[in-house]
Amino acid sequence: MRMNLHLKTLLLSMTLCMALRLSAQSLSPTVYAESFRQGTGHVVEETFKVRLNLQDATYRERIKDSRGADRYTFSIVPHIPPGDNKVTSWHVKLGDLRHSIYDNVLLSSPAPSDDPAGTTKDSLWQLDPSRFAFVPVGAVRVIKVESFYVVLQVKAYHFTPPDSPYLDSMTVAVDFRNTDPRQTDPRQADPPAK
Repeated sequence: MRMNLHLKTLLLSMTLCMALRLSAQSLSPTVYAESFRQGTGHVVEETFKVRLNLQDATYRERIKDSRGADRYTFSIVPHIPPGDNKVTSWHVKLGDLRHSIYDNVLLSSPAPSDDPAGTTKDSLWQLDPSRFAFVPVGAVRVIKVESFYVVLQVKAYHFTPPDSPYLDSMTVAVDFRNTDPRQTDPRQADPPAK
């Protein structure tokens, strides 16, 4: 009888711990910033997932404006610290095809600060799973560019070896929208993989 009670208590504790962990994972914070690029431009809405790994570490795609013309180039590129040869994070860029001087309009300022401390709003384009990152890796990142929104969320990542800072893969959900995604939950549905 005592063993059954102990076993039931143990199972109940394990179930509660798992439920708390799952609910914490599903309640990812939303972090918002506005690009230095202000205007009235819209894009063709698109939702997809990008799966990155060491063999296929860079992703590039053209993003069309609301008239169907190529307007931006969207890319996710590996970040390898100086003096190293391994990926520690991935960086997202949205380059303006009409103004090549703007190679990343996801920044809040056209000339990013040299301050090594950085800020949260200046770090939304950095997909960094380290515990020192300004933005939690699983956060929903919403960046307003002109009159459209870029929504990013890291869905999965893997370190190799597991106790190192070196990544071998990452999956990122990407959403280009012309309406503010904070009005609805952008995590309701997973986009298809690309």
